[in-house]
Amino acid sequence: MMLECGCPGEYPDWHGQEIDLSHHMAHVLPITTFLHMPLAYETYRQLQQREIDQLELHERWPGFALTRTGIFRGQLIRLLEGNVSPSRHFKNLQADLVVHAFLHKGGIGTMRKSVREQQETLLDTGRMPKEIYLSHLTCPRCCEDRGGERMLLLRRFKTNQRLTKKISERT
Repeated sequence: MMLECGCPGEYPDWHGQEIDLSHHMAHVLPITTFLHMPLAYETYRQLQQREIDQLELHERWPGFALTRTGIFRGQLIRLLEGNVSPSRHFKNLQADLVVHAFLHKGGIGTMRKSVREQQETLLDTGRMPKEIYLSHLTCPRCCEDRGGERMLLLRRFKTNQRLTKKISERT
């Protein structure tokens, strides 16, 4: 169920877990960004929702979108259940997409502490943090009714043998 404002009515309870999204089917829409800030974000979300509805694709968590940004380009990713579609935006995610999830309670301006905490958790267990995927679980319109602003940070990581060895030598 998706809320009227476009936020996911329900979302995965992944806080503190490692999730394997490798080869997961998804609708991946390229978006324009400027210095990692998405331009016309809401327009892209509506465009993606319209295309998903037209193609009659099924999502496990309707409205749950992952955002990955770059300097000038980014992606808006919606996870789908086992579907096949002729759309050019329908893709399987990369083969090594294992992420660590962290639920951040607060807005984008207070996210620094959560990102740092998640990074420390990964480094302490011998894993090198890579790119971040961000999912807004509440918007400014619905955050009051749903217990405040919430975002899910998904950080891709790679196991690092040298880092693991250093950690084991310390203990």
